[in-house]
Amino acid sequence: MTSNSAQTEYGFSINSFDLDRGTLNHPGQVRADKIYTLSQAIVVKTFGRVNDDTLRRIRQVLQDLTARNP
Repeated sequence: MTSNSAQTEYGFSINSFDLDRGTLNHPGQVRADKIYTLSQAIVVKTFGRVNDDTLRRIRQVLQDLTARNP
């Protein structure tokens, strides 16, 4: 997730209404084409948890990305 609002082919906007828990200070972008590994030891705060519809959308975008022909 990024606060950069630029639209991308494998990304979409979310806001606080897309969360089950927590809030976002401003809308952001979920970027399925930018996957990183993050050690839990460096996480200092959790902003929220996406709701089931948003999680399904993330999974669909990931499937679309991985099914794409090179």
